[in-house]
Formats: sequence, C-alpha cells, structure tokens
Amino acid sequence: MSYQPPLQDLMFCVEHLSHWDNVSSLEAYSDCALSDIDAVLQGYARFCAEEVAPLSRIGDTVATRFDKGRVTMPEGNARAYDRFVEMGWQALTHPGEYGGTGLPRAVGAAAVEMLNAADMSFGLCPLLTDGAIEALLLTGSEEQKATYLGPLIEGRWSGTMNLTEPQAGSDLGRVATKAMRRADGTYSVTGTKIYITYGAHDLTENIIHLVLARTPDAPDGPRGLSLFIVPQKHVEPDGTLGIANSVNCVSIEHKLGVRASPTAVLNYDDATGFLIGEENRGLEYMFIMMNAARFSVGVQGVAMSERAYQRALAYARDRVQSRPVNGQSKDAVPIIDHPDVRRMLLRMRSLTEGGRAMAAATAGLLDIAHHKGDPEMVSLAEFMVPLIKGFCTERAVEVASLGVQIHGGMGFIEETGAAQHYRDARILPIYEGTTAIQANDLLGRKVMRDGGETARRFAALIAETEAQLAGGDASAQAIGTGLAQARGAFEAVLNWLLENSRKDIDAAFAGSVPFLMLTGTLAAGWKLAEGALAAQSAREAGQDAAFMTRKIDTALFYAQHVLPECATEQVRIQHGSQSLLDAAFAD
Repeated sequence: MSYQPPLQDLMFCVEHLSHWDNVSSLEAYSDCALSDIDAVLQGYARFCAEEVAPLSRIGDTVATRFDKGRVTMPEGNARAYDRFVEMGWQALTHPGEYGGTGLPRAVGAAAVEMLNAADMSFGLCPLLTDGAIEALLLTGSEEQKATYLGPLIEGRWSGTMNLTEPQAGSDLGRVATKAMRRADGTYSVTGTKIYITYGAHDLTENIIHLVLARTPDAPDGPRGLSLFIVPQKHVEPDGTLGIANSVNCVSIEHKLGVRASPTAVLNYDDATGFLIGEENRGLEYMFIMMNAARFSVGVQGVAMSERAYQRALAYARDRVQSRPVNGQSKDAVPIIDHPDVRRMLLRMRSLTEGGRAMAAATAGLLDIAHHKGDPEMVSLAEFMVPLIKGFCTERAVEVASLGVQIHGGMGFIEETGAAQHYRDARILPIYEGTTAIQANDLLGRKVMRDGGETARRFAALIAETEAQLAGGDASAQAIGTGLAQARGAFEAVLNWLLENSRKDIDAAFAGSVPFLMLTGTLAAGWKLAEGALAAQSAREAGQDAAFMTRKIDTALFYAQHVLPECATEQVRIQHGSQSLLDAAFAD
C-alpha cells in the first residue's frame, strides 16, 4: 500500500501542541504563518509519498552494494536525492544567514517524520546531515561555518558522526583514534570507526565526517577526546573540491533492517582533520550533534509507527474473516469489526499520535529554550529529549509488532510489507544511545542532578491540564481521571527514586528504564489530553467534527488502556529492584 502523510494531524500538532503562540512570537519566526507552514508541509508530503515511499521496498530487497571501497545505493535513490536537493528540503529549519529556510523545529519534526515514514533508509542521510549542521553552527569557527555550512544546508554535501570503534561502543572513553598536530595547524587522523551511517555512498559530492579522536597528550578517558572535521574530499580555498582525503570505506554491514542505509566501517590513515573548538572538549561538542540526532531518532519512531499503523488499518478493512461475536451477521466480516483487532489498532493509533504530540511539544520547547535562553525552558526541553528518544522508539517496535499481528500469518510473509516495518523499527531503541542510556540520562542528569526540580515542574504542568479537563464533558473528565492517576504514580516513584538514590544507587538505577517508560507514557497521555481539549474547542467552533472527534476518542482510549500501565511500572520500580539485583545466573 502507498504511504499517505498524516498532514491534518501534523498541522494540528504544530498549531495546538508546539507552543505555537510563544514560538511564533520569537523574532526568528515572526514571519512564519500557519498557512505558509501548511503549504510547505503539503509540498513535502507530496515529495515523500510520490518520490521517496516507492524506494522503501526496493531498498529493503536490493540493499546497498559494496565493491572495492565503493558503495552504490539502490536504484532510484540518487534521482530522489537530487530532487530533495533541488527542492531545498535539507534547508527547512536551518538559519537563513547560511542559506536555510528558517522554519521552526516543530515543522522540522513533521518533515523528519514524513520522510522517514516514507523510507527510513533514505531519511537517515538528511538526519545525520542535520546533526552535523547543528554541531557546526554551535561550535565551529567562522571559517569552518563559511566553508561547510552552505553546501551541507543545500544538501550537496552530507554529514556523519564518527564515535564508535570496535572496542568503544557506549563507553567512549575507550576511543583510540589518534589525532597528531601538524605544523600547518591541521591534524593527522588515524584509526578505525564502525557503525558509521552513510559513511560512504554515491548521493552527494562530498561527505563531511565529524570524528572523535585523541591527541597525544590528552588525558585518559572521555575528557581527553577532541572533535575534528575530516572531509572525504579536500575543500579548496575557493570552495571547490580537491583530491580525496585518506578516508576509506573498508566494508558495510549486512543488517536486519534499514538495508538501503549504508552502515560503514571507515579507516582513517593519516587523514587531514581540522579541530573544532578546543582540544579535549570533543565529547561536549559531539553531544550537541547527538542530542539533535536523539530527538530525530525519536521522531523516526513515530514515523515507523505511523507507517505500520497505516498498513495494518488498510489490511484490517480489507481482510474478511469470521462472523462477528455479537451475531449481527451470519457472514464473515472485515476483521476491523472484531473487538481485539480494534483494540490493537487503537493502541497503535494512540501510541503513534501520543509520540507525535510529544515531539511537537518538545520541538516548541527547544525553540523557545534556544532563542530565549530561559533556564526553566532549557531544563524542561532537556528533560523531554530522552523521553522522545527512549519512549517513542520502544513503542515503535511494539506498534510494528502489533502490525504484524493484525496481518496474522501474512504478517510473517515478506510480501505484505508488515515484516519490514518490524525489522526497520528494531534499530531505533539501539542507535544514538540505547534505551538504557536514555534512562540513565533521564534519572541521573535530568532528575537527580537538580533534586527533582524539573520533574516536579513537569508534574505540576500536567496537574494544570487535569484541572482544565475536570470542567469538561464526560470524556474530558475520564481523560483527566486517567491522567491524574498516572501522575500520582509518577510522583510517588519520583520521591522513592530521589530517596533511594542516596541510600542504594543500584536499586534506583535498576528502575531507570521502567521510570523512563512511566514518564514517557505519562507525557504522551498529557499531550493527547491537551490535544483533546483543543479538539473539543475546535469541534464546538464547527471545525471538522469527524477529525476532532477521533482526536478525543484516541485520547480517551489512551487514558483508559495505556495510562494504567504507569501503575505497573511503579510496582516494578518500588518493589522489583531486589529480585532483579539478587537473581543468580547459571555459569
């Protein structure tokens, strides 16, 4: 089936959930009108649906090819990427002074979702380039910005992030790639990097690698890392491309999913690199790129959920099987009429829309935090990022699995396409920091570091939404009840974690992933509830009653079927640490 971008819901989220009044009042976005954003997203939706979505099945079947150091993308990718560059899509959210369009982050999130739902393998190239642009904007010198940002924002060049090495995965303190200073101010970079997404390909004129490496006199561990620009091809003073740098693709990985995204092993052999910022601050700088990528990977989770849901919904409407349990028909009916299929579809829809709502809201917070520098906004935005990455990607795997289940036996057969979504989604909770890393970040840096201050502010904002719901109709009140119960579980767990982290740090961190899932479940429910309030007002104003009713129905289902899981996570956290920590494993 073809992918249909959910434009109406994406625009609903931009208008009602992305803090639009505050974002649009920022000087950087004062010229952005919702009508203009709608027009941009409609054009982008057509591009994704018509030119990118057909590539997904081809890429999954054919995959990228590697031959003597060269990587060739599957048929159609180069043509689609040329169109992507020609239409200026890479520039959407980047600043105008470097050739960007300068649209708000919520618009960028909507674009990332559509592109990755169309074909996640294709979408990974622009996603990594966005991260490289973000890092250079914030940490690059004026000369580096002048040299690299224009072609990157145009999409003529792509960017990568080079962290991982065979002996250094999540533990970046073990990075061994060396960077030796030269007399001319450049550095000689030597080492091997693995798992480099789009580390080699034939879509762009040049690839700009951002590489973590260690200078000879650097301290041990992560504090001794520096960040370098290592272009695949040298850039001459006039901006033209020169000879190839000493960066070679040794191989590409054969993967479970996203098979048309080349995951490269790169060998640096006395390659020329350019220091970004100061020596020994590389991990700090790289985290700028990583945080941008983590948010975008969370949006990829929403994208895969949406694609899996659309496919499952279409199948459920078409597949006729069994008479209904209520006896209203003697003939077999479409399986969407069976209660459990409806349960699965509504769970898929509510998790997808909840993730989308969270992403739009967080994008707005990130814009406000960036442009105003308000410490409270900064901390709240940073609090939300690991939720977007951890929760939305874990739920994507669940949603894609439910999509296979709805297809029944045909879901296990490749021809339906349901299995591809499941395979593609499985990388999302792993790359750019596993779910456990996001959970440790949430608990350690976002909660414990400020004594729970930001987490309590998060809970107080939810309580304000509950008060609004209490004055509404029966559906609003039921949503508010579910939200209040989930918030109660969150606050109880928050207090328990803060207390026990002082006495037994292992017990606290034994519950870090359940805490992330509890908090993410609550955050998604909160944003769906805010959406339900907005939909109620819009329906009363005569705006698209069918769509607004679906928004309310989705929020109500989530409140009654998903939010109760917060209580389960509470039990795991407060009462499950000893059974986890004391359990023995056979030798």
